Amino acid sequence: MDSSHPVEGAVPAEAPALGLLEFASIAVGMRAGDAMVKKAPVRTLVAGSIHPGKYLVLVAGDVASVEESVAAGVDAGEASLLDRLLLPQVHPAVARAAAGERWDGTIDTLGVIETRTSASVLLAADAGMKGARVSLVEVRLGDGLGGKAICLFAGEQHDVEAAVEIGTGRVEPAHLVQQVVVPRLHREMAENLLADTRFMAQWKREQG
Repeated sequence: MDSSHPVEGAVPAEAPALGLLEFASIAVGMRAGDAMVKKAPVRTLVAGSIHPGKYLVLVAGDVASVEESVAAGVDAGEASLLDRLLLPQVHPAVARAAAGERWDGTIDTLGVIETRTSASVLLAADAGMKGARVSLVEVRLGDGLGGKAICLFAGEQHDVEAAVEIGTGRVEPAHLVQQVVVPRLHREMAENLLADTRFMAQWKREQG
């Protein structure tokens, strides 16, 4: 397995806090995002719509600022709030994956957690990475998934099983769609997953 990215261990003390609010209403989400960034000096604010018409607001920074920001967003949009997340020290691999980075090592065993909300899958990914010796292949939030979200772990079978168990243990049952562990993932399937998890992207790749 590729070791260019850390697969386990302590989270750096300087790791930022991460907060995410997920709204059923785009308009309310915009109001909440404005309230969040006005309330505290967060380091990062990313806000926008995802399928199917939901709205995400993500903030990162020091713990106190993120806590204040998330509280303000909840107050401003609680009636439309679908899910919330507050990670005091997000695992670096989860932060990278949430920003769109994909891991490109070798997959022995694959673990997948599928949730109904983006906040839930980030919580599961963070717990799995902190609790087991695995690599985080990808996190996908909302778009192209009908509003659902997925995270993919790679590693030895017992480690992946542990990560999936730990991760799903943090997800509310109503938000969990499915959890899967695939030992000895076939090379061709691994190549597809490592290239892209979207069907049309793979189809275009096959057509050259």
